[in-house]
Amino acid sequence: MTSSEHTSKQFDAELEALRSRVLQMGGLVEEQIKLAVEALMSGDFELCSSVVNNDHKVNGLEVAIDEDCSTIIARRQPTAGDLRMIMTVVKTITDLERIGDEAAKIARMAKLIGSGDRLLSPRFNEIRRMAGIATSMLHKSLDAFARLDLSASAEVVRQDQHVDDEFRSMIRQLITFMMEDPRTISASIEILFIAKAIERIGDHAKNISEYVIYMVKGKDVRHVSVEEIEREIMG
Repeated sequence: MTSSEHTSKQFDAELEALRSRVLQMGGLVEEQIKLAVEALMSGDFELCSSVVNNDHKVNGLEVAIDEDCSTIIARRQPTAGDLRMIMTVVKTITDLERIGDEAAKIARMAKLIGSGDRLLSPRFNEIRRMAGIATSMLHKSLDAFARLDLSASAEVVRQDQHVDDEFRSMIRQLITFMMEDPRTISASIEILFIAKAIERIGDHAKNISEYVIYMVKGKDVRHVSVEEIEREIMG
């Protein structure tokens, strides 16, 4: 084996390790969302605290992976597709860290709601459905990252519209609820914060999918329509 072949294999191994760490971070964040929603449904204060306390693990992974990316860029001076891959990792871990923050926010609000009355428990079903879509989007976007699956990426972008629709529907329901019974205003606002956090999770999952398209096609598809993204993938 020549020196250049050895160096190339080392570089490939470093990139593969980087991808694995991103997926590890994604798995942790996905679990954080599920536990935060479960804490809301069950009123489990200990679970709420666990989600909030574990946020530092997500933050730690972001810092560590970011440092790895900087080291690889400095040592290997990657170009073309390899550089796009590293740039995608840097952007993806930023979105994953923010999703982790949203999960911690849901857990904090769950604790607040659980410590008061549960007049709005029926609204939790809508929250569960909305969270299910957002979590599915995150899982699918991470799978698209792992497999370089452009079709899955486009599907996530399209799913984001469903989350937005659910969020708007939730706002209308909560406004009606508050008008009919002013005692529910405080709890309604807290649930609205949770719904907004889930809507943001969907946005971040969508971002990750768009980065995958950039990594594979070299085309920045942020701020373009779903139809344009699907045309880009087919091209």
